[in-house]
Amino acid sequence: MNIAVTFLPRQERAPLPPIGFIGGGNMACAIIGGLIKRQVPTATFEVVEPQAEARERLRHDFGISAHAVASAALERCGVLVWAVKPQSFAQAAQGVRGLAPDALHISVAAGIPSDSIARWLATEQVVRAMPNTPALVGRGMTGLFARAAVDPAGRNQVEQVLGATGELLWVDAESALDAVTAVSGSGPAYVFYFIEAMTEAGLELGLTPEQAHRLAVGTFTGASILANDASEPPAVLRERVTSKGGTTYAAMTSLENADVKAKFKTAIRAAHQRAAELAEEFGRG
Repeated sequence: MNIAVTFLPRQERAPLPPIGFIGGGNMACAIIGGLIKRQVPTATFEVVEPQAEARERLRHDFGISAHAVASAALERCGVLVWAVKPQSFAQAAQGVRGLAPDALHISVAAGIPSDSIARWLATEQVVRAMPNTPALVGRGMTGLFARAAVDPAGRNQVEQVLGATGELLWVDAESALDAVTAVSGSGPAYVFYFIEAMTEAGLELGLTPEQAHRLAVGTFTGASILANDASEPPAVLRERVTSKGGTTYAAMTSLENADVKAKFKTAIRAAHQRAAELAEEFGRG
């Protein structure tokens, strides 16, 4: 399976068209907030959000007046971002289909196959995105798949819209999004799990809650930056801090004896299997 990352030079990017959001929850707010930080005016956005509380948040945080239901206001949009719950997608599509017939559709709804989206919306201009929760702070990792009808200009628009949330990775097979889901989509939970364990261990060893938390989070942050910037693979970086007979060696030996790496990979494979199952379940209709 080949995975490719493609970015167009910033100077070649055309201005963004009006962008519609179907769903105004956390992920929509992350994208809108990131774009506003990049000086995209609020008048660029049209948002459809049935929940009054979420509409009030959009008004309070961004000065955006969202609509409770889809309307002709979406007709001006060149891009529609689908940020709805997967189980609500098919029904939401009924109210939007035909309102913006030439729009590029970007789905951040987990598990919905692009075949289903294309059928529900009667268009081939569909891109699926699998973001993760660090997108909420502009440090996300998003996997992307475009249907064949999406041209380079369309991919360019996707990068402009979702690049505001962090890093982007294009995959050339839609099935690869299940792997993206298992590794990075669910990945923040794995990191939080280990931070939780490290913090609890620190408490048991006599640190205060604040000390243990800062040490655990700071260690993950620093190690991640080092792994990103280093030319060596993680295994080499690990070996460099694992002197035989030392403290790290004792910890790593304990982890190896408990077969933690194999069990962790088994957990990721379970997430991958569930992603495939959800795609089959949500794509019906």
